Amino acid sequence: MILHRPLLLTILTVVSIYGYAQNSSSSNDESTTVDRLLSFPGKSIDKIQQKINGLDQQFDKQTEKYLRKIEKNETRIYKKLWKKDSTAAKELMGNVKQRYSSLRAEASAQAKTISRFSQVYSGKLDSLGTTFRFMENSSLIPDELKKKISSASQSIGGLQNKLDQTDHIRKYLKERKQLLSAQLEKFGLTRKLKQFNKQVYYYQQQLAEYKAMLNDPAGMGKKLLGIASRVPAFQKFFAKNSQLGSLFNLSGAMNNNLASLAGLQTRASVMQDMQNRFGAGPSVQQALQQNMQSAQDQLNQLKNKVNQYMPKGGSSDDELPDFKPNNQKTKSFWQRLEYGTNIQSQRPNNLFPVTSDIGLSLGYKLNDKSVIGFGASYKMGWGQSIRNINITHQGAGLRSYADVKLKGSFWISGGYEMNYRSEFNRIEALKDLNAWQQSGLIGMSKVVSMNSKFFKKTKLQLLWDFLSYQQTPRTQAIVFRVGYNLK
Repeated sequence: MILHRPLLLTILTVVSIYGYAQNSSSSNDESTTVDRLLSFPGKSIDKIQQKINGLDQQFDKQTEKYLRKIEKNETRIYKKLWKKDSTAAKELMGNVKQRYSSLRAEASAQAKTISRFSQVYSGKLDSLGTTFRFMENSSLIPDELKKKISSASQSIGGLQNKLDQTDHIRKYLKERKQLLSAQLEKFGLTRKLKQFNKQVYYYQQQLAEYKAMLNDPAGMGKKLLGIASRVPAFQKFFAKNSQLGSLFNLSGAMNNNLASLAGLQTRASVMQDMQNRFGAGPSVQQALQQNMQSAQDQLNQLKNKVNQYMPKGGSSDDELPDFKPNNQKTKSFWQRLEYGTNIQSQRPNNLFPVTSDIGLSLGYKLNDKSVIGFGASYKMGWGQSIRNINITHQGAGLRSYADVKLKGSFWISGGYEMNYRSEFNRIEALKDLNAWQQSGLIGMSKVVSMNSKFFKKTKLQLLWDFLSYQQTPRTQAIVFRVGYNLK
């Protein structure tokens, strides 16, 4: 707490200089805001820096990963072209390895020369960087805290440079793709470009995904930015010192803004010119409004069509892929996992009480339309009736499964399971492999999205156990399960 006490004095001093505490109500609000800043833990600055450094490393890792794949694909194209025309291969492809080494060096050098104004703007980095400069400029901040702020600020600058670096590589790969597509067509090698184009596309989408993660409003620094934005002194500092403020002259006077608009046509002058051309009257104005509305509707239709085919997280500068992309390709291993649970119950008979199979599963998304996974289940016995409840251990199971999307919310589901269907009191009893029975399942699933904090989707399954006829004692062939995905 002693570490952050001078921060309170700094904010109060700056606020009093600019005179934003105009009445007791606003003073109380600002005092509350400053108190919240005071309670903001210094460790949070370290966490913000850790997340920034993590993203920086991810940009490096993924860029190098895709560049190696793209370089490898271009080398294969070079060898194919060499067999057809060695001269064209030298002129068009050159030394592939040297070119990509130069690309890495050129992008790195260009990123280092970018100072305050960057090619790729990030609102989150701009806001965090300006906030840290606002805190760092105070002479009342203790040196220990200033070191943390300065280190975090440098990390922000490094990540901003990394955005510029990867954007330079992205633009180069786009131009390279266009050049190769145009030149290789006359050699009949356009099909050889398919893998090259895929890797370029997935690299673009990987960058877009990281940028979306970076600019997530609920992400890193949310609390710090929320508190700082309510301090009037910071608002004025942001208008003068942020990249956004410099670009749009947020701190400029009204006269400067009016001067920048000099020479532009006003609404009145445009209307006068239209009346001189087409005449005056309500009919003319109505016709103009109808034409403008029609034009706007057509533009909206075109925009919707473009957005329909534009990949999620992509930009208007990206080209539409010539293949059906796999949106899971750019996700990490952990992001492609899905966790689930399901339950099924069986009525009692002469041999078994009322039982419920409670299962847990872990799936891996191969692509947008197929999931494979495994799981385990525990069979709990409840007794013969509501009047005779008796909790027992009626069995256990091991599961594997695969789901393939059919259409809409319907999936084809299948799986192989091993089930221990005998009552047991000790874990050692499960080691008897001869007591385990096989089940082969095939059927349909319907997935329904849920607006819940924990359960994201509900899965209703109707399955046929085609191996049930071989089991002794024979179990039911039709299985109905209700499952819930936790992610």
